[in-house]
Amino acid sequence: MRLPPSMLYPDSMASVPNAVATTRPVADLSPVAHRNLALDAFRGFIMIMLVSGGFGLAELAKRDPFYAPLAAQFEHMPWEWITFWDLIQPAFMFIVGAAMPFALARRIEQGATSGQIFRHVAARSLRLILMSQILMSIARGRLHFQLINVLAQIGITYFLCYLIMQLRFRWQAVIAALILIGHWALFVAFPGSEGPFLSKTTNIGARVDIFLFGRINPGYWATINFITSTVTTLFGVWAGQLLRARRPPGETIRILGGWAVACLLSGWAIHPWNPIVKRICTTSFTLYSAGWVLLMLLFFYWAVESKGYRTWTFPLIVVGANPIFIYSVDMVLRGWLDRAIGVFTFRYEWLGEFAPVAQSCTVLLAMWGLCYWLYRRGIFFKL
Repeated sequence: MRLPPSMLYPDSMASVPNAVATTRPVADLSPVAHRNLALDAFRGFIMIMLVSGGFGLAELAKRDPFYAPLAAQFEHMPWEWITFWDLIQPAFMFIVGAAMPFALARRIEQGATSGQIFRHVAARSLRLILMSQILMSIARGRLHFQLINVLAQIGITYFLCYLIMQLRFRWQAVIAALILIGHWALFVAFPGSEGPFLSKTTNIGARVDIFLFGRINPGYWATINFITSTVTTLFGVWAGQLLRARRPPGETIRILGGWAVACLLSGWAIHPWNPIVKRICTTSFTLYSAGWVLLMLLFFYWAVESKGYRTWTFPLIVVGANPIFIYSVDMVLRGWLDRAIGVFTFRYEWLGEFAPVAQSCTVLLAMWGLCYWLYRRGIFFKL
């Protein structure tokens, strides 16, 4: 069953992806060419995971340790190696990059010049960073300047990818390789007291944060993570260009699968010398996480574009159409929603150990309902 184009690709959604320039001419400027349902559904899936609150699994694990391994997949790894939760931010940044070629086509059709696109990209980058400061400050209850929040990191990588996209593909690939090698070399050159990738408070990332902000970020997240995250976003750009090229599905699947395997093997192979650590976004983490993100995109492409299974994507599209809105609601209003809903659900305590899961899912459903209300009225927030 296929949903009508008016439902899958409402005109008001055309501006949702990010706008950025490319050197390749746009051949297909039809409305559907500016959308890719697999990518839109993937965006919705990642946003739901991002605002899910871990589905209450952490609290469930406290009540019944049997669920601890599952709950651990919805928490960040304390340091070395990776969990499912560690893939959400890279996937978010990857999707931003993947949307760029589609948005460019739209702006070129509308007659935008390269100068206008550059100004749009620069302004949007600044708005993302500013929005990050606002949301983090509200969440903390005080002014709090930082550059580790996902929106701030996206604002930086979005602009850098725009600049890189002005080059031919082979030079883009060279720059990506140099970034990954340079990041590795930077940590080795300033190793810290316990070694380049094991020092939590004296690695180069922590030292940069102390210099810039006078403090180490909670959780040891490093501001300079944007360096390697730029490559994550650039991987997304390349995937978006592949999807927009509209090759035969089998060929696209083989290419995505090949990229995924190459990234997974590369990240795993260098892990002994460059540990997979998300909190400092090591080179191995960048490659390994990109491999998993590509596999997730491959699944959505296979199901939606190759097999034509589209109806099931509608709940995801509703959320994916308003990513900034649902992210902001989660950052600012999740606590209030949880308390308000708990008044009427009695926090599902009658369900026993599964009460926190039911409560968390109900809060998520309420946020989805807000997105649906906006979707039905054609209201889409963007920066």
